[in-house]
Amino acid sequence: MLKNDIKITHFVLIMSALLFLLFHYPFFKFVFNNVDYKSFTGVFIIVSLVISMLVANAFVLFLFFFLSRFVGKFLLVLFFIINAVAVYFVNTYSVIIDESMIGNVLNTNYSESSSFFSVKLVLYLVFLGIIPSIYIVKAKIINVTLKRFLISISLTLLFLLTLVFANSSNFLWIDKNSKTLGGLAMPWSYAVNIPLFYIHEFKKNEKEILLPNATIKDNQKSVVILVIGESARSENFSLYGYRKNTNPLLSKIPNVSHFNATSDATYTTAGVKSILEHQNTDELYEILPNYLYRNNVDVVWRTTNWGEPPVHIKNYENREALLPNCKGDGCNYDGILLSGLKEEILASKKNKILIVLHTSTSHGPTYSKKYPAQFETFKPVCNSVELGNCSHTELVNAYDNTIVYTDYLLANVIEDLKQLKDYKSAMIFVSDHGESLGENNLYMHGLPISIAPKQQYEIPFIVWTSDNSARQLKPNKVLTQNYVFHSVLNFLNIGSPIYNEQMNIFK
Repeated sequence: MLKNDIKITHFVLIMSALLFLLFHYPFFKFVFNNVDYKSFTGVFIIVSLVISMLVANAFVLFLFFFLSRFVGKFLLVLFFIINAVAVYFVNTYSVIIDESMIGNVLNTNYSESSSFFSVKLVLYLVFLGIIPSIYIVKAKIINVTLKRFLISISLTLLFLLTLVFANSSNFLWIDKNSKTLGGLAMPWSYAVNIPLFYIHEFKKNEKEILLPNATIKDNQKSVVILVIGESARSENFSLYGYRKNTNPLLSKIPNVSHFNATSDATYTTAGVKSILEHQNTDELYEILPNYLYRNNVDVVWRTTNWGEPPVHIKNYENREALLPNCKGDGCNYDGILLSGLKEEILASKKNKILIVLHTSTSHGPTYSKKYPAQFETFKPVCNSVELGNCSHTELVNAYDNTIVYTDYLLANVIEDLKQLKDYKSAMIFVSDHGESLGENNLYMHGLPISIAPKQQYEIPFIVWTSDNSARQLKPNKVLTQNYVFHSVLNFLNIGSPIYNEQMNIFK
């Protein structure tokens, strides 16, 4: 039984061992899967990682507790609580807690985050977080002298440097897998990546870089409706050859075309940014709706989602703004985005219009709650937030039903546009990223693009144009999300110095 009165050196070693035992199964599972553990080199890497993790954690805890036992206890309790939640998500959804995943977490709204709640999460929190924290709070830690402290940290640093030097021949392997290793090491995955995320966000949002002024080249009434999909992967669209008929309506509509496309990232904030910017960059250039609005185009943004870059337009309409004028069951789902849409276009006093519909239809883990009951085409479905508890068939059925509902929404957008006889019109649908549905034991999205499976970045890019627009599409090829920006400029006949004909889908 653990004693309440305990020397600081014994305490930090015990806590380091607990952190290691409770939270690093995913870390070493990855290591064992990626080294030859029967070889001398593989054994040396594994033993070195075990020792370095135990010693490094104890070293940092020793520093904190020597300087302030109150701060040390506070941070250690925080580590155990956050570790418990983080490891739940790593084990349940096979995520990696890297900088992009931190961005996902920090940008998730309450309705999305609450959908992850489960009994299993509570059990993780209680047994891996709260129970160890009770002992940490109660423990009476006996400190050491300054001389003993200095000797201890000097010897520990010397040992760690020796271990690093001994592994110099393995640096190539460590560097190759550093992103995954760093994203699975607790608590350093989030302790390091949260500050990195905010540093990069601060730099990115210091000032939006304005693009050169654009020119509207004619007075022809034209409208583009850009529908941004959420977690839609092209693999599950029958338009792309999927064996199940998930596009019963779009497949029958003339002038509907589809392109093979890839996303620039596997998470919402970066994916939406790529759809709206003129080129893939880490800088915050003026995004499409802001650019067109500043250049006298009527722009409307309707959303049930989150994570877009700052939108500087007059007509920004979220769910709360749309709800009072919406009627019917669809108002509880993404159907709310279509409420009064045609009337809003007709009320515009400008000849050029861009409508952006930012959907949330296929966002997990609660796929079965993303569509009205009449769209439950494929059964049985997964109703659990713990996706690993569902059969693969149930999970895919629930996800496929979100694609059937997406098909319905896009078909209705097209029907609205068909009735606008005075307008040349187009509908463009492109997803922010794809989704994993249990393939290779991976779920949802957010893996670094360098190691993500194709399901997380191969996305649908679907286009419809009105008969009176007389617009043909260039031959099919693999597109990126940045094609949206230049294709919208082309369709609305807007000239700009930054327009790139190579990234325009229209002839």
